[in-house]
Amino acid sequence: MKVFVRDIAYRLENLAPLEYAESYDNVGLIVGSFHKEVKKVLITLDLTEEVFYESLKKKCDLIISFHPIIFKSIKNITGKTFSERVIIHALKNDISIYVIHTNLDVVWEGTSSYLSKLLRINREKVLVSKKETIKKLITYVPINYAEKVRNALFEAGAGNISNYSHCSYNFDGYGSYKGNKKTKPFLGKKEIFHIEKETCIGVIFPDYKLDIIKKTLFQNHPYEEIAYEVYNLENINPYIGIGFIGNLIENMNEHDFLFFLKEKMNLIYIRHSNLIEKEIQKVAMIPGSGRFGIEYAVKEKADVFISSDLKYHDFFKYEKKILIVDIGHYESEKFIKNLLKSFLDQNFTSISVFKSEVHTNPVKYFY
Repeated sequence: MKVFVRDIAYRLENLAPLEYAESYDNVGLIVGSFHKEVKKVLITLDLTEEVFYESLKKKCDLIISFHPIIFKSIKNITGKTFSERVIIHALKNDISIYVIHTNLDVVWEGTSSYLSKLLRINREKVLVSKKETIKKLITYVPINYAEKVRNALFEAGAGNISNYSHCSYNFDGYGSYKGNKKTKPFLGKKEIFHIEKETCIGVIFPDYKLDIIKKTLFQNHPYEEIAYEVYNLENINPYIGIGFIGNLIENMNEHDFLFFLKEKMNLIYIRHSNLIEKEIQKVAMIPGSGRFGIEYAVKEKADVFISSDLKYHDFFKYEKKILIVDIGHYESEKFIKNLLKSFLDQNFTSISVFKSEVHTNPVKYFY
């Protein structure tokens, strides 16, 4: 069975919708065509020239990179930077480039999922919830058609609240209308006032599914003109956002935890604040740059906060309230290649998926 770029993009975007990426980010298909056939895929954290040459040696058709090779708009491509040179090489060699970045960070089965399993942490929820991810649809349906419309909306992805599905609120009432001579009313007659007993259906859904939810409503609602309302909700989804917080399967003292962290994450070194002489049970973590998450970890009464790119003065904050640990940016994200390879292997058995063997960490250590 042939696999195309569009098939891989579809699967990845079901896992991590593009709409969840941060506004500054650049995700999705960056170079190439959705219609290109794919036989071999290379997964990398960063797309450097060395990584691109590796893709040529492995005869890959598609490169999936975690970090975008293009962050800002490019006015010209002359090869003056490594990113421009990679784009030129990709176009010449007909190799597509796809990026999955902050949208993978915020989904429950994304970046944090792999790390929590690696560190034996039972996740409770995300650490910093992403705002405005939930919408609500209200519509009015003739009673005899309410079940059909409601079930269609469920099937399209509406009505999920945490661990519950098929959630809706329904009540019966009376709707009225009078169509002019151009109408073809489903119930009643044109130019005659009509009252119909209807069911009001209310369901919530992820904001990125707005188009499919509306399409489903229009396809299944019997009326010629459909009355509906869509609202943005301030409700928080505990499973969409940056980082995570949860409890270790087994509590540890601080020294044992730092040794455990160093071993599991295969770290050269760890930067940390003063030890707080407290047993480690509750862990908060943000892979990548996450200094903004310290205050959230403190509010959640975490015993330790793990992230990277922390500044000198961050280690002074919240003295004796929490252990603050910086493990390095590359080090906190390098396992994402494992996550993506496992996902593609499970979904596409007819293609070969490789993890890049190039060490792309730009930070070097002298020791």
